Amino acid sequence: MPHPNLTPDPSTAPAHIGEPPVTLDHRTGPHGEVTLRRHGPHLQIIANGCFLMDTSDGRSERRLVDAALEALTESRKTAPAGGRDTSATHEPRAGGQEAPAVLIGGLGVGFSLTHATADPRWGPITVVEREPAVIDWHRVGPLAPLTADALADPRTRVLEADLVTYVNETSDTYDALCLDIDNGPAWTVTEGNETLYSPSGLAACARVLRPDGVLAVWSAQPSPEFEGTLRNAGFQRVRTEEIPVARGVPDVVHLAVRPG
Repeated sequence: MPHPNLTPDPSTAPAHIGEPPVTLDHRTGPHGEVTLRRHGPHLQIIANGCFLMDTSDGRSERRLVDAALEALTESRKTAPAGGRDTSATHEPRAGGQEAPAVLIGGLGVGFSLTHATADPRWGPITVVEREPAVIDWHRVGPLAPLTADALADPRTRVLEADLVTYVNETSDTYDALCLDIDNGPAWTVTEGNETLYSPSGLAACARVLRPDGVLAVWSAQPSPEFEGTLRNAGFQRVRTEEIPVARGVPDVVHLAVRPG
């Protein structure tokens, strides 16, 4: 999600900045209100009055996926083969290797999904999105041109589900979790999401991850407290990667590895 707290410089802002956004769709769903707007050339998603994301950039959402794969590759270099869980949703690759399965938490405007499907190194790609309106906008609405190819990719599966509930209840396991459902661990869209970043929520994430699997969490700002919570939950190789943005503080990706 692009940083939601940017105030453009009027002297350098594009012409559309001074124009009001146009509402394309507004719905009340199981988790409150969600709105799709057009502002100049960009589309924006607003949830319960909170700006979530738009189509203006996407570099940090793409980096979320790449950083997870890089960390996974590194963790598997040193992992004993006997400790890996290969039972659930792997896909065969040439040479007998297994393509890693990734869970993307939050469909958003589709940056992470489209980037994952553009990389042949990923195997099954599961997206968990709780808002039916967001899924509709991608399948038959204004966001469809951005993600049509990604949704048609045979590796892609989209589940309409609450991510917090899903990681607590699913029997599926993954090699990487790329989570981007809030503006960060300390800046959640709804109160219920707070549990995802708590010790119990991280324990659920660890349960869904295979040995030496990677948890990657997008945030609009760094959180040393969250790094500490990850370590206390038993994750290893905890680090935070900054991604520069056009204006304001950098976005970050929190990375952590589940022990083998």
